[in-house]
Amino acid sequence: MDTVSMQAWWVVGIVVVLALVALAAYFLYRKRQSGRLAERFGEEYDLAVREHGSRAKAEAELRQREARVGQLRIVSLAPGEGARFSSAWNRVQADFVDNPAGAVTQADQLVRELMQKRGYPMSDFEHRAADISVDHPAVVRNYRAAQAIHARTLSGEVETEELRKAVVHYRALFDELLEVSVTEERRMPARPVEARS
Repeated sequence: MDTVSMQAWWVVGIVVVLALVALAAYFLYRKRQSGRLAERFGEEYDLAVREHGSRAKAEAELRQREARVGQLRIVSLAPGEGARFSSAWNRVQADFVDNPAGAVTQADQLVRELMQKRGYPMSDFEHRAADISVDHPAVVRNYRAAQAIHARTLSGEVETEELRKAVVHYRALFDELLEVSVTEERRMPARPVEARS
């Protein structure tokens, strides 16, 4: 074998080794990305895989969600706004006793208002749920369950116990979204200590 052909074999061997290393690095990167997405989205990751029928398509959708929500300006509430929303939620719960179906509708409207105030776009439900899943994956399941019960409420097919569950589901999302900015909090001035006689 001459020197030229020997060098050609060495070059081919090096190219093959480099290609195998690059391929291994790519698969390792994909595995880490899959793990990151599965950890971040939890049950929503599994739901996306089932809906899309493929892990690659589901992961592409989840990355698109992250990118879309990353472009949004999600803000914390000012303390006064947080107090207003908390007070409104207390009214929803109080109204449940006399009008359970109405309270579910009020809870849905209040959650939508809170989402909008925080900066989430108010498109159709599936887009709202997808956007919420990026920052609040643990409660998006609650939102889906509450929304399903609320939809059935409109047809009058829901019993009081299910309505109670819907309010509980909405509450889980409401609590997650009710994020008040501590930096804007106004502190009450300290009251002077009165001298004791």
